Formats: sequence, structure tokens, C-alpha cells
Amino acid sequence: MGKQQDWKTPHNFLLIISIIVPIAFSSWMALLNNFVVEKAQFTGADIGLLQTVREIPGFLAFTVVGVLLFIKEQRFMLVSLAILTIGVAFTGLLPSLFGLLATTLIMSIGFHYFETLKQSLSLQWISKEDAPEMLGKMISVGALASLLTYGVLWVMLEVFKIDYMWIYLLTGGIALILVVWVSLVFPQFAIKTPQNKKLVLRKRYWLYYALTFMSGARRQIFVVFAGFLMVQKFGYSAADVALLFLINYLFNFLFARKIGKLIGIVGERKALLFEYSGLILVFLGYAMVESAEWAAGLYVVDHLFFALALATKTYFQKIADPADMAATAGVSFTINHIAAVVIPVTFGVIWMTSPTLVFILGSFMAVISLFLSLNIPTKPEAGNEVRVWHWGKPTSRDVDLSAR
Repeated sequence: MGKQQDWKTPHNFLLIISIIVPIAFSSWMALLNNFVVEKAQFTGADIGLLQTVREIPGFLAFTVVGVLLFIKEQRFMLVSLAILTIGVAFTGLLPSLFGLLATTLIMSIGFHYFETLKQSLSLQWISKEDAPEMLGKMISVGALASLLTYGVLWVMLEVFKIDYMWIYLLTGGIALILVVWVSLVFPQFAIKTPQNKKLVLRKRYWLYYALTFMSGARRQIFVVFAGFLMVQKFGYSAADVALLFLINYLFNFLFARKIGKLIGIVGERKALLFEYSGLILVFLGYAMVESAEWAAGLYVVDHLFFALALATKTYFQKIADPADMAATAGVSFTINHIAAVVIPVTFGVIWMTSPTLVFILGSFMAVISLFLSLNIPTKPEAGNEVRVWHWGKPTSRDVDLSAR
């Protein structure tokens, strides 16, 4: 009996939930730009408003600490995942500005709480030595699920001509069924280090906070405006976008685990320097591109760089008190979404006048991130968080815990 239960491990739990999310969220994301343009007649300002509303729950992610006073992290994560799937399932039923704002808010509450808790539990359950490769493996597994999802989406759109409403109901419903199955099959796993149940802001984490803030700004350029560029400027259909995402996730499936392993070898500093150097060029490319094919190439490269972003998480794991994982995950998501709440709506207005300026500003953000990455030590740890401008010191408890 014991051997039959050997697969029910925290690592496999994380891998399976990494499969569930893409079924629902990737479908929502792949269809969104075409859905809002074709069914709800969105303008650039409308899509900016929608994406701002989507990011508000991320801005409030710090409240996860308060909820953890009443419910355990693992159970709360599954509840959040269920809320995400329900929001996706109902998206196609309300093709209007206010309807989409409502379903997007529901979906986003689940998504952002889920991602906050997933980051916390991943860094608690995975050792520092295994973290880069395991986090890369989770991206790879999620990419495979997305790959299959986008393939099915393309068939449903191109071959069977299924309406958006039914696609959203199907993908959201299947994901919800899988959430229920996981909650029934897996046991409640133990947490080695009790987590702080209050907000944690430590001076010595300042570089992690800064990198997280800039990551939120960078992400919006890709999520909101790069995809909108494909549809509005180059006339990509929903099937075209699904095919483009198919290529994106094929690359992630093939390379994400290897990228994670490489980060474990070369270190977080070199990985992030490479990412942001590349993003400067990618964003400038978006600003100048006039070819649909070249735009697609930039989009694929841009998406591949996201795998390198896990270096920020492993950097934090190396410098942090293990008891801070849950609280800091919530705080970091809030910091990440300060920019995410502001940029979509403000840049949406800028888009109405100059889409080129949006991407030039994005390249400027990448430059700032590049300079921040230069301050990461070769071997970060508690007490050696930055190369210059040390701010705050670890307590003896921090150092002892980080050495375990």
C-alpha cells in the first residue's frame, strides 16, 4: 500500500497543479484579444482598463497572510484555483465591458492568490539546490499542458468553428474537475518551518523588491500590449494567436527545465543580466517592426525570456529567512502589481496616440532592470544580499535558518 502512495509527494502535487492552470488560464489569455475585439468591440483604452482590473487582486495579494490565519496554505491554494476556473468558465457568457470586468475580476482573484501560494509552497517544499531545476521543470510541464491546450483550441476554432462561449465553458469546466480530483487525492503536506502570519518587509530584501516591481512593469508590456499589437496592427485571428502561443509553449517545454538547470550553474546574476539585455532589444524591435512575421518572432523570443525570470525567485530563496516565504510571497505580488495596476490603463491611453512609444518605454524599464541585476552578488545568501548598498542585516536566527 505504501508503494502505491509514493507518487503522492509535494513535488508531484506542484507538477500536477502546474498542468491544471494552463488549461483554464492559457485558454482565457489566448482567446482574450480576439474575443474582446470581435464580441465586445473593445478599444485600446478598454483593453487597458480590463487588464488593470485583472491586476487589482495581484495588488491586494498581501492579504493572503490574513487569510492564512484561518485556512492552511495548501487548502487555500486549491480554493483559489477553483475560483480561477469558475471565472474562466463564465467569461464567454458575458461579452460586454461590464460583464468582462466582472468575470475577469473573479478569475483574477483566484489566479493571484493561487500564484502567491504556489510560490510560497514551492520555495518551502523544494531545497535551494534543487529549486532552479525544479522550478524550470514546473514551467516545462505547464508549457506542455499549454501546448496541448493551444493545439485543441486551434482545432476547435479552425476545424469545428466552436463559439468562444463554449470554449470558455469547456476549458474552465475541465480545469475545475481536475481541481476537485487533486483536492480529494492528495494529503495535506507538512510545513517544516512555521510561517509568519503577519506582513513582512525587511530592508535587506530591498533588491528583491525592486526587481519584483520592475518585473511587474515588464510583464504588462508582453501580456497586454504585445498581444494586442498582433491583433490590432497585424490582423492575427484567434486561431493565429493560438498557433503563436503553441510555438511559445513548445519552446518552453523544450528549454525551460534546461534554463532552470543553467541558472543553477551560472547563478542568478548572469541569468538576469542576459534576460534584460535581450528584452531591451525585443522591446525596441516591437517599436519598429512592420512585418507580421518579425513581430511573431519577437513575441516568441519575448515569451522564452520569462523562463529566466525564475532566477529572481531562487535569488530570494537564497537570501531569505524560510519563515518569510508565505508573507513575502504576498508582499512581493503586491509590489509586482503596483506597476501592473497603473501601466495597462495609462499605457492604454498612450497606445491610442503612439503604440511605438509604449514599447520604447518598455525598453527603458528593461534598462532599469539590467542595472538592478548588476547588484546581485555571485553567491547570494543571508548577509550577502547585494554587492553595494547593504541595507539591513539578518538576525542570528535568519543566518541559522538559511544554513539548514
